[in-house]
Amino acid sequence: MAKQSSLFPDDNYAAFLDGLKQHIRNAQVKAALAVNQELVLLYWTIGKDILAKQKAEGWGSKVIERLSNDLKQAFPNMKGFSRSNLMYMRAFAEAWPELQIVQEVLGQIPWYHNIGLLDKLKKPKERLWYARKTIENGWSRNVLVIQIERNLYKRQGGAITNFDRTLPETQSDLAQSLLKSEYNFEFLDLREKAQERELEQALVERIKEFLLELGVGFAFVGSQYRLEVEGDEYFIDLLFYHLQLRCYVVIDLKVTEFKPEYTGKMNFYVSAVDDLLRHADDQPTIGIVLCRSKKKTVAEYSLRNVSTPIAISTHKLPEKLQDRLPTVEQLEIEVDSVLKDIENRQTED
Repeated sequence: MAKQSSLFPDDNYAAFLDGLKQHIRNAQVKAALAVNQELVLLYWTIGKDILAKQKAEGWGSKVIERLSNDLKQAFPNMKGFSRSNLMYMRAFAEAWPELQIVQEVLGQIPWYHNIGLLDKLKKPKERLWYARKTIENGWSRNVLVIQIERNLYKRQGGAITNFDRTLPETQSDLAQSLLKSEYNFEFLDLREKAQERELEQALVERIKEFLLELGVGFAFVGSQYRLEVEGDEYFIDLLFYHLQLRCYVVIDLKVTEFKPEYTGKMNFYVSAVDDLLRHADDQPTIGIVLCRSKKKTVAEYSLRNVSTPIAISTHKLPEKLQDRLPTVEQLEIEVDSVLKDIENRQTED
C-alpha cells in the first residue's frame, strides 16, 4: 500500500495548505471589515434619526435615556445601546452629515476609533486626515490617540528639505509627505540635557516607539553604522531603509541648534551610502539632520546648493522631573541654612 507521503508530498501539500490558510484569513478580514462597516453605518443612521426627531418634535436629551432602555430590552443580546453610546451616535451623525464620507472612510475604521476622533478633535478636516492615516497604517485605537496627542497632523510633511531639486517629482512628493517638522521623543526616559550618544542609545533601546514616531515604512538597519572610505572609518548615528521610498535613510542626531556645517557632514554620509550600500534598484539615499531647534532661513540657505537629498527637522525631548531636582550641593547649602536658622532661634530663646 502506498504511503500517504507519496500521495501528498510534504512541500506541495504545505504550500497548498498555506495558500488555503491565506484565502481564509483574507476572507475573515473582509468579513470583519464588512461587519464593522455595517455597524458604523447603523450607528450613523440611528444618530441621524435621533437628530431629525429631536429637531422635528422638540425632544430633549431625556429621550436618549428612554431609547437606551427600550433598545436594550428589544435587543438583549446586542451591545452598544447604552445612553453614552447613543449620544456618540448622535454626535457622529452631526459631525458627518454626508453618507458618502461615512461609507468610504469612517466605515473602514472601528467604531471606537471614531469615538476617539470625536473626543480628541474638533475640526472635521483633522478628523478625516487621522481616519485616513489609520486606514493607511493600520493603527490601533491607542496608537491613533497617541498620534493625535503628539499632534502628528501639524508635524507631518513640515521638514525643511531640498527634495524638490534633488529627487524625481513622485519620489520628492512622497518623501516630503512622510517626514515631520518635529519628532516627539517624550517616550524616552531621558534627561533634557542628554548628550548625542545618550540620545542615540535611548532611541535604539526604545526602537519600537522610535519606529512608531518615524512612521510606517522605516526599517532599522543599525546604529553607529561603520563606513570605510579610503582606509578611514566613519560612523553613521542611525541608518534605516524605507520600504515605500525604496531607499536608505541616514539620520544624524544633534542635541544643539542646527548649524550650517551639519549639512556638509550629512552630504558626505549620503554620498558614501549611495556608493557603498545602495543597490542598483534603490532610489537615492536621503539624509535627515535631527536637531534640538532650527532657524528656518539658516536651514534653507544651508540646503540651497547641496545636490544630495537632505531634510532638517527638530526633536522634542521630555521635560523630566530629574532636571528640576536640586543637586547634592544645593541640598547641602539648604540644610546648612536651615540648621543655622534653628541654632539662631535657640540662642535667642
